[in-house]
Amino acid sequence: MKKISLALLLAAALSACSPQYDWRDYRSTDAPYAVLFPGKPASQTRSIRLDTLSVEMTMTAAEVDGVIFAVGSAQLPDAAQGPAAIAAMKSALVNNIGATVTSSKSSADARQATLDVEAKGSRNGEALRLIGHFIARDKRIYQVIVMGRDKHIVQDQVETYLSSFKLN
Repeated sequence: MKKISLALLLAAALSACSPQYDWRDYRSTDAPYAVLFPGKPASQTRSIRLDTLSVEMTMTAAEVDGVIFAVGSAQLPDAAQGPAAIAAMKSALVNNIGATVTSSKSSADARQATLDVEAKGSRNGEALRLIGHFIARDKRIYQVIVMGRDKHIVQDQVETYLSSFKLN
């Protein structure tokens, strides 16, 4: 009886796991952070403009069911530019999906500034959602985002992803 109960418990536990989310530990080679991605991530570096500032941003992302989980990182010439740079990143993402910010929270101390945002928009009649965590620490800026079709965003997966992001 004990073996059958153990087998049933194991089967129930495995069935609760979503095969869509294949969580993988990722450690960046270009910026000091680690995060769990829900699938195999890909990286790309390109020049972007954040208002008047031009930076090389490396974006690493994985997609599950049309929902993008991404971390962007860049080095600034001056740490004092950090708060304005993360505000510009947030604005660019919100504008890209024609969204309206539904919640926003910021904080700053001597070491870093953070900005958390949720926004809702639409594309082709489908509701989109952006959940973002933006960080400026020393000369580095980060955007940790989940963005996609609102109906496909699973809150537990968002929390797993965002809480896994750690600066080294």
